[in-house]
Amino acid sequence: MIVELRRWRMQDAQALAAVANNRNIWNQVRDFFPSPYTVSDAMQWIAKTAAENPPLNFAIIADEKLVGGTGCILKEDVYKKNIEIGYFIGEPYSGKGIATEACKLICKYVEDRMDIVRIEANTFQHNKASMRVLQKNGFYLEAIKQKAIIKNNILLDEYLWVKKVGNLG
Repeated sequence: MIVELRRWRMQDAQALAAVANNRNIWNQVRDFFPSPYTVSDAMQWIAKTAAENPPLNFAIIADEKLVGGTGCILKEDVYKKNIEIGYFIGEPYSGKGIATEACKLICKYVEDRMDIVRIEANTFQHNKASMRVLQKNGFYLEAIKQKAIIKNNILLDEYLWVKKVGNLG
């Protein structure tokens, strides 16, 4: 299977809405991710990412089909040498190694283009699949933030995963 990242295109809106409109995905991500996820939501997201310079958010393409999304958030202030990554894969495509490859690709992208020393990723306590993806990509568990997040009105632990970059790795 060939996995690649590319910039979002407005013609992705229908496919993005189809793959992202999934309650199981929403249960694993931050609340700014809409549920339900409509074509209008997809169009707004794609328009927002078009203005990014450098690009920070990408469509995940597997065998020429849109299967998810990945991106990063540049940290600021005293954290300016850190970047946070995230990703989601449509449920029909999970368990096929796509997330692992997409994580590898977004990490390579930020390592090659950004002046950073750490890549961070956060997972909810029950997202074992994402934890495995991060471990396969050289991340280690740095901290468990107990009862740090609330999702569906339930307090949850958040796991902080880190990959050091360059000679810090």
